[in-house]
Amino acid sequence: MIFVALYVDDLIFMDNNNEMIEEFKGIMRREFEMTDLGLMKFFLGLEVSQEKTSIFVSQETYAKEILKKYKIENCNPISISMELGAKLSKFDGGERVDASTRVW
Repeated sequence: MIFVALYVDDLIFMDNNNEMIEEFKGIMRREFEMTDLGLMKFFLGLEVSQEKTSIFVSQETYAKEILKKYKIENCNPISISMELGAKLSKFDGGERVDASTRVW
């Protein structure tokens, strides 16, 4: 089985069978003008790091650009933004809010 993702003119595909990957690339090259960029490093703003047994996806560069844009790149980071083990639920019995009503 080969997994293929297409977004406009960006195509990524993966499989654990190198023969199948090469066959797929050959078929695609015969049908379309295509450039093989090798292992994926960036896709749709995501940074991708591939190791032999794992794939890590990050938006570190994007996050740093946002911090820089709003001039808060030197803010104090925290490792966890919420209490560990916190249970989230749809509704905790509090007073409901009408989203269509604006209070200014």
